[in-house]
Amino acid sequence: MMDINKKAFLKITGIGRAVFKKSLMTISILLLNLVVPAFATPELDDEVITERSIERIEVRGIRTSMKDSINSKRFSDAVVDAVTAEDIGKFPDSDVGESLGRIPGVAVNRQFGQGQQVSIRGASNQLTSTLLNGHSVASTGWFDQQTTDRSFNYSLLPPEMVGDIEVYKSSQADITEGGVGGTVIINTRKPFELDANSLFFSHKQDYGSVSEEIDPEFSGLYSWKNSAESVGILLAVADGKTHYQRNGIESNIGWGDIVPTTFEQQRERTAINAVLQYRPTDNVELGFNMMHLDMQANNANTSLFLMFPDDKEAACEQRNQAGTCIFYRRDANDANPGWAQTWVREASMDSKTFDLDFTYEADNYTLEGLVGNTKSEGGTNTTANYGAWLGQARDFAGTYDATGDVIDIDIANPSFGVEDFNGPLAPEAWSLRKQPNSDEETYIKFDIDFPVDYGFITAIKTGVSWANHDVKQESFEGIASPNVIAKDASAYYSGSVSSGGGFTLPKPILDAMLNDAKAAITHFDRDGQVYKSGYGTINEENLALYLMANFASERIRGNVGLRFISTDAESDFYQLKPDGSYADELSTLTASYSDLLPSINLAFDLAPDIIIRASASKVISRPNYDDMFSASALSGYADGIPDNEVLDRGNIALTPFKATQADLGIEWYFAAEGLLSATYFIKDIGSFITSEQLLDQSIGIIDPDSGEDSWTVSTKKNGSGGQIQGLELQLQNGFENGLGYAVNYTFADSNAPAGHYPDQVSVFSDSSKHTVNLVGYYEMDSFSARLAYNWRSEYMIRELPGYYGNREHQAYGTVDLSSRYNITEHLAISFEVVNLLAEDSIQLGVAADSAEVKPELQNNYPVFSAEGEARYKLGITVRF
Repeated sequence: MMDINKKAFLKITGIGRAVFKKSLMTISILLLNLVVPAFATPELDDEVITERSIERIEVRGIRTSMKDSINSKRFSDAVVDAVTAEDIGKFPDSDVGESLGRIPGVAVNRQFGQGQQVSIRGASNQLTSTLLNGHSVASTGWFDQQTTDRSFNYSLLPPEMVGDIEVYKSSQADITEGGVGGTVIINTRKPFELDANSLFFSHKQDYGSVSEEIDPEFSGLYSWKNSAESVGILLAVADGKTHYQRNGIESNIGWGDIVPTTFEQQRERTAINAVLQYRPTDNVELGFNMMHLDMQANNANTSLFLMFPDDKEAACEQRNQAGTCIFYRRDANDANPGWAQTWVREASMDSKTFDLDFTYEADNYTLEGLVGNTKSEGGTNTTANYGAWLGQARDFAGTYDATGDVIDIDIANPSFGVEDFNGPLAPEAWSLRKQPNSDEETYIKFDIDFPVDYGFITAIKTGVSWANHDVKQESFEGIASPNVIAKDASAYYSGSVSSGGGFTLPKPILDAMLNDAKAAITHFDRDGQVYKSGYGTINEENLALYLMANFASERIRGNVGLRFISTDAESDFYQLKPDGSYADELSTLTASYSDLLPSINLAFDLAPDIIIRASASKVISRPNYDDMFSASALSGYADGIPDNEVLDRGNIALTPFKATQADLGIEWYFAAEGLLSATYFIKDIGSFITSEQLLDQSIGIIDPDSGEDSWTVSTKKNGSGGQIQGLELQLQNGFENGLGYAVNYTFADSNAPAGHYPDQVSVFSDSSKHTVNLVGYYEMDSFSARLAYNWRSEYMIRELPGYYGNREHQAYGTVDLSSRYNITEHLAISFEVVNLLAEDSIQLGVAADSAEVKPELQNNYPVFSAEGEARYKLGITVRF
C-alpha cells in the first residue's frame, strides 16, 4: 500500500496542522460520542463467553508456568509466544534476555555477557520493539562505542520484577508500531493480581569463572490490597553488583597487528518499581506506576598492542587473498617492545518512567487511557587513556598465527607486570572526553473497546496515541592542565590480570585513573571542533490512529484492522563547512512521513485440539536515532590510532524500515502441557536503512596525530529489496513422573541486496539461518531442575562506521542450568549456572575483496574473539 501524504490527509479531513496536534483529546471524545452509540448493544449472553476469555491458571512451578505460556499462545488471536514466571521471583532464567531466547524464532545478542538485545525471525535486534506494560521505555547506552538506537537493554531489568512476557510475531492494529521483527511486551506485577500481604525476598551470590569474583544480588517485593480489593500497593526493589571481565583478542592492522585485551567492568544494577491501584467503583480503575532502572558501569579496557616487525615483508610468511599477512614471525632483535594502554570510563545509564492509567467499563463499552513520561540519561562522564611501552623487544619474539578462527600467539614472554612498564604514565591530554546522552518521551494513549453483534463481528476497538520524543547526544573535549605530572606505573596499576590469548597484563586501578583524569581537566570545551562534531538533537513527534474489528464464529476467530501513523522529525546540528571547520550557529533540518498499516489475524479450529493460524500485515521500524542525527560527526579525530578517522553523515530524512509480512501455521495441543506446531513465515522488505562507505577521502581536515587528510566517509541512506522467510518448529510436553521437555527450531533465510552494505554480504544484520533450543526439566514435590541449551548459527554484526566495523559472529551455543529446593513452604534455595561450558565468542571479517572496509574485515580474518565466562549463582528465597 502506498504511503499517504500527510499534508493531503490533513487537507482532506479539513484539519489544520496546528489544530490537529492540539486536538487529540477532542478526537477521542468525538470517537466516544459518535461511534459508541452507533454500535451499542445489550449485554452479551453467557453463551458468548468462551473458554479462552476465562481460562486462568495459578502459577506455582515449571509445569504450570509452561501450561500458562501454552494458554497464552492457544487462545490469542495473533501469533504470540509467552514466557511466564513460575511464581514471584521465579522467572525461568536469571536474565530476561536469556528467557526470551528460549522462544521459537528469537535469538539473543550477548555482547557483554548478558542477554542485552533480541532479534526475532531473522530481523535485526534494532527492529524489535520492546514495550513495558504497553508503552515504550527510554534507554541510552553506557558504552561510547555503541550507537544510539531504539532497542531496549534487557540487562537493566531484574527478572524478579517481571510477571510475564508476550512476544507478538504478527502485527495487529492496536499494538504500537515499530516491530518489523516483532513486539516484546514485558508485564510487571500489579497488586490486584497478587494475594494481600504477599512478601518476597531473595539473596544470591554470583561467581564468574573469568573475573573470579563473588558478587551479591538482592531483590524484594511487598504487595498489599484491602479486603474489598479497591486499593492496592506494590513495591519491588532489586540491587545487584557484578565484576564483569571479558578477555579477548582484537585486530588492528593499521597500528598494532594483534591486540590482547582485558575489559573489566564494575556493574551495579538498581531497580525500583512502585505501583498503586485504586478501584473506587466496580467499573472504574485508576493506576499509577513508577519504574526506576539504573546501572553504574565504570570500566577499564586494557590492551597490549603487539607491533609489526621492523621488516614487515621479510617477517610475513603467509598472506590471505586480500594480501593481508596472516602469519608472521618476530625475532629477538626487533626494535619495538609492546605498547600497553588502558581506556577508563566513568559510565552509567538510567531509565525513569512515570505513568497514570485508567479504565472505565460502561454497560456497552470500555474506555482505557494512559498518560506518562519516560526519560533516560547515560553515557560517559569521564573518559581517559593511559599508555606506555611495556616489556622488552625480546619478550615478543615468536610467531603470530591468524590462519584460524582465533589468533594463536606463541612468543617468548606473554606475562607482564607493573615493573615491566618502560616509563611513567599520565592521562593523555588528547583522550580526555565526556559523552552524555539523553532520551525522553511523553506519551498519551486512549482506547475504546465495545462489543457488537454484526454477524460474526463481536467487537470494535479504536484509539489514538501521541508521543513526543527528544534525543540528545554531546561530546565534550576535556582541556588538560599543563601542570599534569606523570607518575610511576605503580600509581595506576597493581598486580596482574588475565587477558586474551593466554596473556597476563598489569591490572589497572580504575578509581585512581579516573580521579587523576578528572583532576587533570581544567574545563570542558563547548565551542571547539570535538563538541560541534559530536552534538546532535532529534525531536520526533508520532501520531497514530487505528480501527480494529474482532470477529468470531463457531470455528474461526481473529481480528482485522488499519493503523494510520504520522511522524514529524527535526534535528539540530552544527554545519560542517567546506574548509573543514564548523559553523558557529545551529542549523535545523526537518522531515515527515506517514503510512497506513493494515493487518489481519485468523485462527481456525480444525479440531478441538488443532488450530490453523494465519496472519498478514504491513509493518515498519523507524530509523535508529544515530542514523538520523544530521551532524557530520568526526570520530577517530586525534585519538592516536592511525587510519581510524571517520566522517559519519546522518540523515534526518530517512524513511522507516518497511516490510509486508505473512505467516501460516498449524498447532496441535495434544495434552495439557503438550504442543506440536509448525509455522511458515515471510517478510518482503520494501525499505531498510544502510550506509555507503568510501575510504581514503580528502575532506579538508588534517588529523593532528597523523598529519593526513585521509578519511573514511560514511553516509546513511535507504535501501530497498530483500526478503526473509523461514520455518518455526516447536514441540513440548510434560509427564506425570515430573519430567518434561521443550524443543524448538527456527530456519530463517535472510536475503539482502549485497550492494547496499559496505561489506557486500547479502544477509540482513543479526540474522542467523538456524536457531535451536533444547530444554529438559524435572519437577516433583520440593525439588525442580531445568537444563537448557540454546544455539544459533553465524550472523552479521554491523557497526560501521564505528571502530569495530562489520563482522560475522560465528555459531554460538550455551548450556544453562537452574535448580531449586523448597526447604519449607516459605523457604527455598536455588543454584544456577549460565553458560556452563564457557562458550567463546568468535568473530571473523567476511567482507568481499572489493569491499570498502579495513583489511582485517575481509577474507575470514579473525578480527575479534572473547573467551567465554560461566557464571554460578547460589541463592536463598523467602516467600509469604
